[in-house]
Amino acid sequence: MKKIRCPYFELNDLERTYHDKEWGTPCRNDRKLFEYLMYEVLQCGLSWDTIIQKRAAFRVAFERFDFEKIARYGERDIARILAVPGMIRSRRKIEAIIHDAQCFIALRRECGTFSKWLWAFTDGKTLHNPDNAKSDEWTAPARTELSDRIAAELKARGFKFLGSVTIYAFMQSVGLVNDHARFCFRYKELRQGDGAK
Repeated sequence: MKKIRCPYFELNDLERTYHDKEWGTPCRNDRKLFEYLMYEVLQCGLSWDTIIQKRAAFRVAFERFDFEKIARYGERDIARILAVPGMIRSRRKIEAIIHDAQCFIALRRECGTFSKWLWAFTDGKTLHNPDNAKSDEWTAPARTELSDRIAAELKARGFKFLGSVTIYAFMQSVGLVNDHARFCFRYKELRQGDGAK
């Protein structure tokens, strides 16, 4: 039987696999959270499909998003990253990722883990888009009051390239919010996974 998915993820096999196994699944691992957050930095001005096609190159370029290593990158590392086949050739984005790794470490030093800081915004629970629960249409906002708050706090801590719209996309990807369409098979799986009715 064919799986019914959110229509946005039907472009190709990579998109479908990402949707089925990752998008919206609650993540509490700091390294993975950093990786997903940096995908939003890399995506600025580009399509998600471009990012998903280049994820393997990004993981090579940024040493599987080891934020401790990235925070120490210098000019030689930037030159190396720019030379990785398939890499987005934006020095500004690479420099932002290095800077954001330093901010990420500072936040962890203060709060224990980034995960603890992030999930405190929702009391540790996934928020479920109420519009998706009420209809068979697929609706998802570009930003919310919560993404405004998280983006503002990150900006105050020095993070770059992370506005409210990119933070909302991050919230969707790491399961802070479940924006799967009600007709999507993942919507029900994620609702059951956190005990929601």
